[in-house]
Amino acid sequence: MTLQDRQLHAVPSSYPTSSGVMYLAEKTPDDPMLDRVLASVRAAHRAMHYSHRTEETYLGWIRRYIVFHGMRHPAQLGATHVRDFLTDLAVRRGVSSATQEQARAAILFLYQQVLRPLVLSQPEVRRVLKQLSAAKWIMASILYGCGLRLTECLQLRVKDIDFDRSQIIVRCGKGGKDRVVPFPKRLRKPLRGHL
Repeated sequence: MTLQDRQLHAVPSSYPTSSGVMYLAEKTPDDPMLDRVLASVRAAHRAMHYSHRTEETYLGWIRRYIVFHGMRHPAQLGATHVRDFLTDLAVRRGVSSATQEQARAAILFLYQQVLRPLVLSQPEVRRVLKQLSAAKWIMASILYGCGLRLTECLQLRVKDIDFDRSQIIVRCGKGGKDRVVPFPKRLRKPLRGHL
C-alpha cells in the first residue's frame, strides 16, 4: 500500500455534510443524479486513458464532494463550495496537504473535463445583449463585464457601486469574504442614467 493509499484510507467512511447530516461514503444514498455524474466521470477517465486506480480515487473524492454538499448537483456549486470542502478536509478531517491536493485534482477534473461550463464567445454575447433593453441590458452587461453570478447581481445595492474607482463591492453575506471587482467604464453612463 502506497503512502497516497494510506492517506486516502485515513479519511473516515462516515463523513459530515455541510448541513450536518452524516452519510457513509461507501453507502451513499441511491440517487440517479449522483449515478449519472459518476458515470460521466468514469467515461471521461476511460476516454483519456487514466489508470483504473486514479479513476477510482477521483470517483471517491467526487462522491464525497457531492455528499458533503447535501447531494446537490455539482453544476449548482461554485468556487466557494469547493473551498469549503477542501477546508473541511484540512481542518476537521486533518488530511495531509497531498491528500487535499488529490481531492482538489479530482474536483478540478470534474469541472474541467466532465461538466465543462459553456462559455459564450464575444460575438455571441453581443448578439444576446442586442436583444435586451433598459434594466435587463444593464444587468446582463454587469454579469458579463464584472463576472458576477446572477444572485450577486440581483443583490447589488447602489452603495456597492463605486463610480469614481470603477469598481463594485460584491457582498458575500454570512461568513463569506466580500470581494472587489472592476466595473467597466462603458457601463457608467447607462447605470447612472438608470439610477
